[in-house]
Amino acid sequence: MIGIPVASVLCSRLHSMTLRIQRLVESERVVFKLTGRIQSEQVPELLVLLRSESSPHGILLDLEQVQLVDRDAVLFLALGEARGAELRNCSGYIREWINQERTVNQNGSEDQAEPAG
Repeated sequence: MIGIPVASVLCSRLHSMTLRIQRLVESERVVFKLTGRIQSEQVPELLVLLRSESSPHGILLDLEQVQLVDRDAVLFLALGEARGAELRNCSGYIREWINQERTVNQNGSEDQAEPAG
């Protein structure tokens, strides 16, 4: 019985975890340090945030403290990287997921580009 209340507390903490965004400047480069979890609800805000920055030295997303992502977050990270943002401290599972999404999108685009018949 002791394990059940502890598990409930841990689950409720995980459920209430949010995304924290800290803006830093390192060597004239804008760094967004992300902490917590990135979910589809935060993606529009993150897109606006990135589009509002115009650093000639680029943007860096530090993902060291990111604990959880969903598919929309992975697609956002892949898009950001494709547009020149650097991902720092990207965990192996997030990196692999980004690579898988790129492969799926590239294969899907190639399939659609081929003429039928």
